[in-house]
Amino acid sequence: MPNVLPLTAPELYDKLKNIKVGGSVCQYSLKKCEEYIPLVNEILRLKKEKNAVILVHSYVTPEIVYSVADYVGDSYKLSRDAMKSKARVIVFVAVRFMGETAKILNPDKEVIVPAKDPGCTLADSITAQDVQNLRKQYPDHTFMCYVNTSVEVKAECDVCVTSANVYQIVEKYPSDKIYFLPDKFMGQNLVNEMKKRGIKKDIKFWNGVCYVHEEYTAEQIFKVRSEYPDVKIVAHPECNAEVVRNSDFVGGTEQLLDYMRKTRARKFLMLTECGLSSRLQSEFPDKELVGSCSLCKYMKSNALEEILEALKSPKPSQVVKIDEPVRLRALKSLEAMFQYAEMKPSSRVCE
Repeated sequence: MPNVLPLTAPELYDKLKNIKVGGSVCQYSLKKCEEYIPLVNEILRLKKEKNAVILVHSYVTPEIVYSVADYVGDSYKLSRDAMKSKARVIVFVAVRFMGETAKILNPDKEVIVPAKDPGCTLADSITAQDVQNLRKQYPDHTFMCYVNTSVEVKAECDVCVTSANVYQIVEKYPSDKIYFLPDKFMGQNLVNEMKKRGIKKDIKFWNGVCYVHEEYTAEQIFKVRSEYPDVKIVAHPECNAEVVRNSDFVGGTEQLLDYMRKTRARKFLMLTECGLSSRLQSEFPDKELVGSCSLCKYMKSNALEEILEALKSPKPSQVVKIDEPVRLRALKSLEAMFQYAEMKPSSRVCE
């Protein structure tokens, strides 16, 4: 639900008090919440005045998630949420490629990304020129890009996917030759999953990685399991194949939360960015996290101060601008994703 004026320090503290991850970055006291409140309420006031909607990725710091966000989730969900909103301005508190995705789908709205450093090692690992070169090498392949790519890369691809729908779309897509980019770990996991499902596809993939998910190892899983036999291991598909193989559940951000919400298990090792661990601690205080998580410096470069300044007067670098021909080509890859993600199994198109 959208947050409205006024929010008090005790109300904010009640949402944040159970969070104890990421060292001092994500630990809260009532005094700390009292320091946030003037910023929070000024953001909420300006948001209403400027007819803005604030979209916040789950990996952003909890004081933002639980104070000024109208919608919280992964990039796919948030971009769809933006399409439903009547707001004139979209403030996308995340990283640049997510703001671009919102702009592709909402060309008539102003889209602002307030992060100090809105980069992404995965999105930055491949360029439009790289895709053009690959297409010459693999002219018979369908080019499938992860949503964690720039608008220019999306414009060079046939269909976009998310961590939540990638397996479903690859299985349904009417091509036996797929070039997946940019994540090499997700690409290998995709190859393994199709083999498991008995789906024959020639799948090649690029060499990009998310530096956060690259850190996780199977050895961490084995160590935690030896200490906590009843633990459930949940992992993002951007982790390597050995981590995925030894996890109890693998899925996108929202799928991981949903799994932990519904399972009766009490202890979890969460192999994804710490923001999701914070959400679990805040929203399901009866669940226990074991082991550690990793922070994304790009997501954590978002702050209440930057959101406030961007609402007051955004810098040119914070405003997402896309050339219309590029936007329209990128839109086709997103529309293809919507088509195949929503297609029922019985309506799979075959060659």
